[in-house]
Amino acid sequence: MGYYDDHYDHLRQKQKGNRGGAILSGVVGAILGGLLVIVAVPSLVKWDVLPYNMEQNEKDVSETTDQPKVEKNVTVNVVSQVTQAVDKVSEAVVGVVNIQEASFWSEGGEAGTGSGVIYKKENGKAFIVTNHHVIEGASRVEVSLSDGTKVKARILGSDVWTDLAVLEIDAKHVTKVAEFGNSDVVKPGEPVIAIGNPLGLQFAGSVTQGIISGTKRTIPIDIDQDGIPDWHAEVLQTDAAINPGNSGGALVNIEGQVIGINSMKIAEQAVEGIGLAIPINYAKPVISDLEKFGQVRRPYMGVELRSLSDIPAYHWQETLHLPPSVKEGVAILQVVPGSPAERAGLREFDVIVELDGEKIADVIELRKHLYNRKQIGDTMKVTFYRDGQKKTVTMKLARQSL
Repeated sequence: MGYYDDHYDHLRQKQKGNRGGAILSGVVGAILGGLLVIVAVPSLVKWDVLPYNMEQNEKDVSETTDQPKVEKNVTVNVVSQVTQAVDKVSEAVVGVVNIQEASFWSEGGEAGTGSGVIYKKENGKAFIVTNHHVIEGASRVEVSLSDGTKVKARILGSDVWTDLAVLEIDAKHVTKVAEFGNSDVVKPGEPVIAIGNPLGLQFAGSVTQGIISGTKRTIPIDIDQDGIPDWHAEVLQTDAAINPGNSGGALVNIEGQVIGINSMKIAEQAVEGIGLAIPINYAKPVISDLEKFGQVRRPYMGVELRSLSDIPAYHWQETLHLPPSVKEGVAILQVVPGSPAERAGLREFDVIVELDGEKIADVIELRKHLYNRKQIGDTMKVTFYRDGQKKTVTMKLARQSL
């Protein structure tokens, strides 16, 4: 629908007759306006009225005159919380090279490259945390510092359960040490930065940015590669890009503090942007034990275990003699001689259903109770079934011997 104006024809006829005069007036006005700008702009710039500097155009002016050309370089100094955080910690993130000796089965040489974080400098030594799988099977380990310097490293200790390891190098090459933050206060949506060496030392010191996608995630870990999970690792989830070679690197908060050790990436065709890191609060006691003792000192029962759910139902009654009401628990397949379990009176084919009055459904729950809630020397009440009878014993936990 249009708008109708009965004066339109009258106005059009009037404008038609004045068209030539209007064009002439427009040309004259444009010329006068251009002359006014040429005369006025230099004075306005001089008086700082205009928001730019005429010197920025010196190159263009010189090209149309006989004056020598003036080249100007424009430098932009960008400083943000992200760049400050990276500056604070990047030099403390190093490359870790796994070198293996030749054998009958392999040619030897560099087996893989990961990342590590320098967390302490003391008594002429510097200490680096990385992943267990980064240095696993290494005959020797080299550390590549942020300036490209390569130094020999000594493995102080490694732990397969938490996927952590600690290295030691000469501190004379180290200029910066990372600061640990508090992973317990991290929130979903919080910005984070991943620093490491994706795809090897060629991309050393790479920085990617993202957010915390989730906290207290648990993922199954199959230690012995038998297809049955042995442990549930607690991790932070982030969408910051974490690729092969980032393992052992730093997940950093906006203050430049390390809140996680990058450990793995779910690499499935249908999954994108899921990176995982070991929370630093969870890693701290492990790092301390590895540095001081070369292993994580955990309480020890001395048994070989299998979840009831992984045993054919036929054996529940025929071999283990369980009541029909018992459908969850952990069967003992072997008791180590002289172990806390043997001293407490536990035997082969006993089925543990409770620890300290807490129900135990599988091996993972048993290990979490043992490793997370008990200390070496603690006592622990074990409730189990033997030949269809429910029994309880008290066990004194000893130090795990490796």
